[in-house]
Amino acid sequence: MSDELLGVDGPEWLRADGADSDVVMSSRVRLARNIAGFPFLSKASDDDRRQTLELVRDRVLSGGISEGMLWVDVAESSEDERHLLVERHLISRQHAKGSGARGAAISAPDERLSIMVNEEDHLRIQVMRSGLAVAEAMTQIDQVDDAIEGQIGYAFSPRFGYLTACPTNVGTGMRVSVMLHLPGLRMTGEIEKVRRAAKSLNLAVRGFYGEGSEASGDLFQISNQTTLGKTERRIVRDFESTILPKVLDYERKSRHALLTRSRLKVVDRSHRALGILQSARLMTAEEALKLISRVRLGVLLGVVEGVELSTLNRLILLTQPAHLQRAVKSTLNQAQRRIARADLCRDRLAGK
Repeated sequence: MSDELLGVDGPEWLRADGADSDVVMSSRVRLARNIAGFPFLSKASDDDRRQTLELVRDRVLSGGISEGMLWVDVAESSEDERHLLVERHLISRQHAKGSGARGAAISAPDERLSIMVNEEDHLRIQVMRSGLAVAEAMTQIDQVDDAIEGQIGYAFSPRFGYLTACPTNVGTGMRVSVMLHLPGLRMTGEIEKVRRAAKSLNLAVRGFYGEGSEASGDLFQISNQTTLGKTERRIVRDFESTILPKVLDYERKSRHALLTRSRLKVVDRSHRALGILQSARLMTAEEALKLISRVRLGVLLGVVEGVELSTLNRLILLTQPAHLQRAVKSTLNQAQRRIARADLCRDRLAGK
């Protein structure tokens, strides 16, 4: 897979330079679209899938959609290459495990834009940005969506909106999600505040890799579940003006409470985590995320110095199995990955 696509330091959304990046790791907007005249994938033949793939690939790569787009033939990629794309949130786990003709167009080198072809729908277009940038992601994806629709007719109903394979996506076909780092709420035992608030607003709270994943390293994804009956702009506005301010306020108050009531505990916990990352010889992926989360909280609260947030954000990605194997240019078993992961953390945090 092209080094131009998979830069060693990770995609743009890991840079920690976006708004409210102390809490919001990334913002994502995703659109589900289907091409008029082609059956949904659940009813599509192998030839239908191939024609869809070729049509989208040719239109996207011919220019006018977005600059710097690279194509990945997901069906022909190795298992390790597909896992790399999943770890970078460029394709879904479903897309990686699927069958038949399928691919992805990805913007390089920032990896902000990716277009999955033949996942659950013919197209899944997504834009990811660093920090709280839902409106910015919406502006970009709107331009891309219009450019594609100008070349490829979408399946659309005047009554129901964009038609999708899953009824829950009918309407705008849009999902807005943010990845949040919530160690304060976790440590104070108040994470249920977020779950209750999300449920009352018909939102989903999931783990690091979305649906079906666990909230490792205190990382959570919050996304809308309703696409019918609301405009795209209304969904974005609700997220930025109603939902996220509450969550950010909850987390920051929890962090302040920890610092004022349990400062020594927070300092000890953060520095113990840093010490382990700097000296351990064996480490699991789950342990790495937990320790990185604790150090990240310490940096944000000013009790750990000399460690950059961007370094910690990138370690979240680089300690994942496929990225470890890419770093050492070898297939590793579980025991070997534990050694390589510890080596990587020591190297990245040496002298910090």
